[in-house]
Amino acid sequence: MTRDELLQLIDRAQQEGWEELDLAGNDLEELPSEIGRLTHLKTLILGKWDEKEGWKGNNLSSLPPEIGQLSNLQSLGLNVNSLSSLPVEITQLSNLQSLCLNRNSLSSLPAEIVQLSNLQSLDLSYNSLSTLPPGIGQMRNLQSLDLGANSLSSLPVEIVQLRNLQSLDLSSNSLSSLPAEIMQLRNLQSLDLSSNSLSSLPAEIAQLSNLQSLDLGANSLSSLPAEIMQLRNLQSLGFSSNSLSSLPAEIMQLRNLQSLDLGNNLLSILPSEIGQLSNLQSLSLNRNSLSSLPVEIMQLRNLQSLGFSSNSLSSLPAEIVQLSNLQSLDLSYNSLSTLPPEIAQLSNLQSLDLSYNSLSTLPPEIAQLSNLQSLNLSKNLLSSLLAEIGQLMNLRSLCLRYNSLSTLPPEIAQLSNLQSLDLRENLLSSLPPEIGQLSNLQSLDLGANSLSTLPPEIVQLSNLQSLDLSYNKLSSLPVEITQLSNLQSLDLSFNWLSSLPPEIGQLSNLQSLDLSYNKLSSLPPEISQLSNLQSLDISANSLSTPPPEIGH
Repeated sequence: MTRDELLQLIDRAQQEGWEELDLAGNDLEELPSEIGRLTHLKTLILGKWDEKEGWKGNNLSSLPPEIGQLSNLQSLGLNVNSLSSLPVEITQLSNLQSLCLNRNSLSSLPAEIVQLSNLQSLDLSYNSLSTLPPGIGQMRNLQSLDLGANSLSSLPVEIVQLRNLQSLDLSSNSLSSLPAEIMQLRNLQSLDLSSNSLSSLPAEIAQLSNLQSLDLGANSLSSLPAEIMQLRNLQSLGFSSNSLSSLPAEIMQLRNLQSLDLGNNLLSILPSEIGQLSNLQSLSLNRNSLSSLPVEIMQLRNLQSLGFSSNSLSSLPAEIVQLSNLQSLDLSYNSLSTLPPEIAQLSNLQSLDLSYNSLSTLPPEIAQLSNLQSLNLSKNLLSSLLAEIGQLMNLRSLCLRYNSLSTLPPEIAQLSNLQSLDLRENLLSSLPPEIGQLSNLQSLDLGANSLSTLPPEIVQLSNLQSLDLSYNKLSSLPVEITQLSNLQSLDLSFNWLSSLPPEIGQLSNLQSLDLSYNKLSSLPPEISQLSNLQSLDISANSLSTPPPEIGH
């Protein structure tokens, strides 16, 4: 947006008495002083998070003093800019309730910022703050304070005067200790201390009786502080990436706990009392040293998600069927060679990750997991696929890469809801014609196999957007492939192609085409019809440089 366009917009907003102005994502380098005329504004957005587009900011390195004239402003979004300082005049916004300054370059705050007495939410995450103004305790109406991803090594004691604070994020700083006075934040419900340098916690933390969420992940804690067991309202506890070698039996006192993350620690056993956490819905034990799944876990009847990746599990107990509400089960990176038939009774399972194990076969009963949507079997020892797999009618994603499959069962065609199929690095020399019946398939990876031909039925994959055929033995491309009108990405690298069919120009939605490491000596002129092509790799061929077709 040009300066003139912005001034016209400001004039219009002034004449029409706008209460909201969204200028995010306009590459603005300057905010004109005329912004101060918009005294009706309640919301000014100069940066924000967009669900579809992600972060949208501008390039503002400063704000005009006139911003202080927006006397009715309640919400100011300055996310994702280049601000290294704030004008003192910002403190004149006496009605401001929400101020977002994340992802800027602030190394300090003006002492006067504490005059924003009506502020309820302050986001200063992803800046370069090493200190906070001592007067921060005067912001008595503050309910949410995000200081994550800064350079804080200590907190001013005055922070404990924020008695209405409900959410405090101090993650990704350099804190080695917390002030004991933190216990005065009695209304605190959420406290994020992850990614700091804490080796201990003050005993007074136990007095935060309203705390519902506590994240202590990625610190230097070698034990779970006993004081935490007194936080009886705690619903979520994160303790991943520490040096925890054992779990105290007292953890059973946290009866309201719904989510417990103990991933990436040194646990080799779990206390039997863990089975008493009857409200637990999510349990992560990934990346520990557990060699078995404790029987007591089977008592967690409300468990919906269980992460047991990267342990030393060699077998799965049949009792796992007791976890009847389980929706997600991650057993990847273990040493499983078989699965118990009873796994079929986990009727609510939607996601099952068995990748990087030693499975050579699957129990036929796995076909009874009728609600399964995602199945990852990559990096196992599978040489064949059960015909029964076709009964998993709700499957959306199937990953079979890094196995030893030489054929696919025709029944794979029954997976009518499949959207992603990954067969990379197997031993496939042909595909069953039935593959064309996978009408909802959007992504198909057949790279690193031994395919010399493709079945004509591949043309029926009308919803296919990504097709990877790299590292095969294709000497020609079937004309039918050019009818895949929704294809956006096509990888044909490392094959034996000496020519392309002229019909390739019909792939009108193609954005990425990799033809590298083939035997092409020319390209068909029709390739110039690929008007949406953004990436074309023709390296390691025998083409003239550059081929005349590329100029079009």
